[in-house]
Amino acid sequence: MSLITWSDNLSVGVEEIDNQHKKLIQLINGLHDHLLAGDANEIMGKVLERVIDYTSFHFGTEEKLMEKYDYSFSSAHRREHKKLVETALDLQSKLNSGNTHITAETMTFLKDWLYHHILEVDKLFGKHLNSHGVR
Repeated sequence: MSLITWSDNLSVGVEEIDNQHKKLIQLINGLHDHLLAGDANEIMGKVLERVIDYTSFHFGTEEKLMEKYDYSFSSAHRREHKKLVETALDLQSKLNSGNTHITAETMTFLKDWLYHHILEVDKLFGKHLNSHGVR
């Protein structure tokens, strides 16, 4: 059972970003699947690492496009990126040291953050890119 389902409503109108969002959803759903399966922290940690690595790659793509197309809201957008990465790295550190577990609440946080980020922050950025002919 997927935690997050892609729909056209999540599209920001930029193929590269939409494809990366789809991949990110796939990775988060994989983490959720491991949680439901009751997998060990070691396995969950490896899956979380893939989520973090891909998220960082994706944010890098967006931030390069922000620079290239002179996006006026880039500072606020980057702060959101930075905050999520810091939260994820903190979770990873705690998980690796045995001080926490990935929980349903963790997954709900990731899902809610992703929906908010795509539907509110990235959609605005997508409109900016579209106005510069980026599809």
